[in-house]
Amino acid sequence: MRQNISSNTIWEEQIGYSRAVRVGNIIEVAGTTAVDGNNVIGKNNIYEQTKFIFSKIEKALIEAGACMKDVVRTRMYVTDMQQWEAVGKAHAEYFKEVKPAATMLEVSGFINSELLIEIEVTAIISENKNGN
Repeated sequence: MRQNISSNTIWEEQIGYSRAVRVGNIIEVAGTTAVDGNNVIGKNNIYEQTKFIFSKIEKALIEAGACMKDVVRTRMYVTDMQQWEAVGKAHAEYFKEVKPAATMLEVSGFINSELLIEIEVTAIISENKNGN
């Protein structure tokens, strides 16, 4: 069974993607940025952008029947690796106990120059959680 989770942005239809996709007990969350409607949240503040992104990801996971504790991998793409500590601080606020596998890479930029970070996650819902 496949479940597509939408955030109802214009880009999903234009580009042909979903915010998240659940197949079985695996959920993949697409690259997520600090955009709310047409507004960039946390301009010039990678820590605030990171926190906002994780809150968006959490909403998608909940809609897919999961939670942040189910995250097994995070992938963080940043425009300035020198800000890794601020990103790491926000990451730890969500995952200090979970400790998913994590990757952080520096990229040259995003579709909007005000975006400082984009994050993807993979979650696996425990079989015990579903009673399987």
